Order: sequence, then C-alpha cells, then structure tokens
Amino acid sequence: MYKRNFTKKVKSINFFNPKKNIGSLPRIFISSILLITFFYAMPIVLNFANNKNMAFQNKSKAVLAYTLKNGASGNEINDKILNEQDLLVDIFSLNDLETDTVRLNASTIKQLFEDTNYTLKDVRKTKLVKPVALTLLPNEIKMIENTSKRKEFFIQIVLPLILKENSNIKIDRKRLFSIINKSNNTNLEKKWLEKKYKQYGVPSRDLSTLKIRMDEVPVSLALAQAAKETGWGTSRFAQEGNALFGQWTWSGEGLKPKDADKSEGHKVMKFNVLQASVRAYQRNLNTHSTYKDFRQERAKLRDKGEPLDSMILSKFLNKYAETGDQYVEVLQKIIKQNNLQDFDDAKLLPSSIELESLI
Repeated sequence: MYKRNFTKKVKSINFFNPKKNIGSLPRIFISSILLITFFYAMPIVLNFANNKNMAFQNKSKAVLAYTLKNGASGNEINDKILNEQDLLVDIFSLNDLETDTVRLNASTIKQLFEDTNYTLKDVRKTKLVKPVALTLLPNEIKMIENTSKRKEFFIQIVLPLILKENSNIKIDRKRLFSIINKSNNTNLEKKWLEKKYKQYGVPSRDLSTLKIRMDEVPVSLALAQAAKETGWGTSRFAQEGNALFGQWTWSGEGLKPKDADKSEGHKVMKFNVLQASVRAYQRNLNTHSTYKDFRQERAKLRDKGEPLDSMILSKFLNKYAETGDQYVEVLQKIIKQNNLQDFDDAKLLPSSIELESLI
C-alpha cells in the first residue's frame, strides 16, 4: 500500500504582506474579528459534541424517573407527575409500609429456613415454596465464601418475593378475563378496571392493551436479573437500598454510583423493603415503552398456549443494560448454569400465623 502525493497551487491571501496596501488598523480589526469568532464558536462545538455522546446513553432502567416519596415534590403538578402517581401508588404504599424493619443476620435466616423445612431441593421436587417474605438482605451474604451456597441462599430469599408479585398479577389477570367475558359489568368492576388502567398506564382504556401489560414475568428471568444486577445480593445498592434490579431515578431517593458526578446524572433507586423493589421491576417491564417488544412476545406465547419461556423472552431485554446483546447472553448463562427454569412453575404456599411468628 502506498500514498500518492499531489501538488496543487493554491492562491493565498496574506493579510500581513507589507507589499499590500492594507493599513495597520484594518489588520487589527480583522484579527480581532477572527479571535472573537473562534472563542464564540468553541463552546457551541463542545456542547454539541457532549450532547451527541449523551444521546447514546441507555435510560431504559430509568423506569419512569419517579420519586419514592409521598406526593409530588413542590407545587409542580402536571400530567406526567399525575400519571406516575397513578402508575406507582401501590408501590408507594408498599414502600411506606415498613420503615423501621429489623435486618436479620444470615445465621438467623438460615435457621428460619431450617425450621420451616425450606430448601431449594424440595422446591425443585414439589414445586412448592414456603412464604418466607424477608424485608432486607443480610449483610453477611457477601461473606459466604462458597459460591454455590451464596447463590442458593440468595435464591431462597428472593424466590418467594417474585412468586408473591406473580401471584398478585395472576389474581388480577383472572379477574380481568372474568370482566372481559361479561356483557355487563357492575360499578365495582368498572371502578376496579379504572384503577388498573391507571396502574398499567393505559389512558386509552383499551382492554387488549391492559391484557398484554397485566401479565407475569418468568420466575427464572427475574431471578437471573436480580442475580446479575446485585452480584447475588452482595452489591452496595442491594445492601443499602434493597435495589434488586438496578433501576434508575433522576428525581427520587436513591444511591449515587461511586464513580458518578455528585451533582449530575442518575441514582440507583432505593427501597425500604425488598418486595417494593420486585414490584417496581415488574411494573417497569409491564409499562415502559422500551419493553414493548418483550410484552408482545409474551402475548404471542400466551396466544399459542405455550409457557412463558425465559430463554425466549430474555432476548427482548437487550435494552435493559448498556451492554445490549451481551447482557442477554449473561442472563441466559445464569439461567442455564443455575437451572433457574426449575422454579418457573413453582407456587407460593399460603401464609400461616405460625410462620409469621417466626419472622
């Protein structure tokens, strides 16, 4: 490979050629104009370059950039804020339910699992999960050196929470189909529908859209994302903020990434209880425009009468993280290596007074 050199005569204008009849004042004037133009244009160019880079930032984890506080901040009331309040009112109430919960240590939780005969081996065999709903992750989980035991412990904690939210959606979905199949609805049913339209962000009140959005997230997929986003429960966001799915907020209460600018950028959302994090995650996938293809594929599986396959649906979560398709590959690897699909058809046992007394 070689370079070809071309020479070309270029007519140049020399403003400082003494042979020209341009005086010193015009030269100074022209030089000043050039300098002013340069310094005026540079900030514009730099700002354009920064905005261009920002356009490629993935903000699908922003959920709805909502604040986990009661009501809107300040006196700012507009359609967007009201819409967010409607979407997340049940998450607000759940998040405010317990603000002074006690963090159990790992040994206490393990003893609780033993007392209730709650093991993943039994779950894989019977497909039944004990309703042990913990509110906080134990600090000691990151001290469990055995990787397999740490993973199993994390799954035991998070599995009942995911099943609880799926159970709630399943109950709602059953009621929705009952309403759809009726020619006339009661006032109570109409009020319930109105509530769900708001909760799932369907201002058009379109029943088919609500049916697509009001659906479960495969257990294995939710477990894999929680594992990936928290490092199996060891991350700072999980420990300090009960953030199981790394969701972002610009306006709400959250934790700043250590390498982020303190005055700018997103925060990772903070929750008072783990259950609120799971509910917010499912609401994110079920309402955010970024995951429309995910919901459409899920609806296709439903129409075919096929189970919700996490290996198929995970392909539509490439926008959940900035790593894109690589993120999907990691999720699928976690699902396969840990046999997480064993839990997809698991069911949560009803709670009992005896069990609640142990927690």
